[in-house]
Amino acid sequence: MTDALKLGATLYIPAIRENMAAIANGLKYPQLRSMVFCTEDSIHDKDVELALAKISDLLAQMQPSEKLRFIRARNPKVLERLLALRGIEKIDGFVFPKVDLLNYRDYFSLVANSGFKNMLTLESKEVFEQAKMCVLRDKLLAANYQDEILALRIGGNDLLQHLGLRRPIDRTLYDTPLGFVIYQLINVFKPYGFELTAPVFEHLNKNELLIKETQQDISCGLVGKTAIHPDQLNIIEACFRVDYNDVAVAKAILDKEATAVFKMNDSMCEIATHRIWADNVLKRNQIYGSQHLATTLQHGNANQG
Repeated sequence: MTDALKLGATLYIPAIRENMAAIANGLKYPQLRSMVFCTEDSIHDKDVELALAKISDLLAQMQPSEKLRFIRARNPKVLERLLALRGIEKIDGFVFPKVDLLNYRDYFSLVANSGFKNMLTLESKEVFEQAKMCVLRDKLLAANYQDEILALRIGGNDLLQHLGLRRPIDRTLYDTPLGFVIYQLINVFKPYGFELTAPVFEHLNKNELLIKETQQDISCGLVGKTAIHPDQLNIIEACFRVDYNDVAVAKAILDKEATAVFKMNDSMCEIATHRIWADNVLKRNQIYGSQHLATTLQHGNANQG
């Protein structure tokens, strides 16, 4: 079963690139865990046919891989054409852009019972209205679509566009109006079993800020982060490593001999309320490994390129 925790740094790749097969098969950027070949905002309208042709060629060259490989459909009509391509079963799933209460059924009607694990991007104006997000959540649950959803992606740039803003160059998204929106989406969806991923960080020369934001993403329980450049991959991945102390505490909480409440590292540990956290820590440790948190910044800067 595909686990959203394995997404890590998800590289978005315009579907008109020349070297897509090398990336998909792990020859280029071998450290990449997950990728999205995009037919939406990263290409012009005039290039849609070219993108579909290139994806057809990509599918013919795709080899089996443990990497998670997705295609971002431009809209339901493009999704229908993608599903008709030979070899489309080689991908893990699709990303549905700008999902809202009017179009979510259009996407799911096309992939019903297909076995794909899909990601829905929350980036429409409805995202700012908590009541509508609650309705969307309830409709997804009522229709049993949750089993077909790997994660919900938070579309930061589109959401900022609705506000007439662009990401600041000197602060994280959590210091903008989107901070409240991210917290709101987490509170609406995560208690009901939906995983969420973090928005793109678009400034390529602000690595310390990228680290700070990714650490905030992780502290909020987000399971992956969109990357737009390969230089961001190692930095984001370093942030997903688990602190040594957290690994030790998680193991202690899950120990069958542990008492219901105990003290460790001058903090209270309570099995009844900390078990899910401990499970997630050990899963992250298994996927990304562990380190001392103080080394994250140094590690991220040292592994660019």
